[in-house]
Amino acid sequence: MAEPARARAVLSTEDFKLIREAVLFYLKAHEDEPESVKFSHLYHRLGSAMGR
Repeated sequence: MAEPARARAVLSTEDFKLIREAVLFYLKAHEDEPESVKFSHLYHRLGSAMGR
């Protein structure tokens, strides 16, 4: 029986950097909106993911 294929990362480190930069741009433009809290949390989670 063949072993299952090894899982590959969907996003690269460069992808995380680009997404984090885009989220930061959004945060600066919408900092007074209540929804920005969710984006702030996402920004910090993306930073944590880059450190792995």
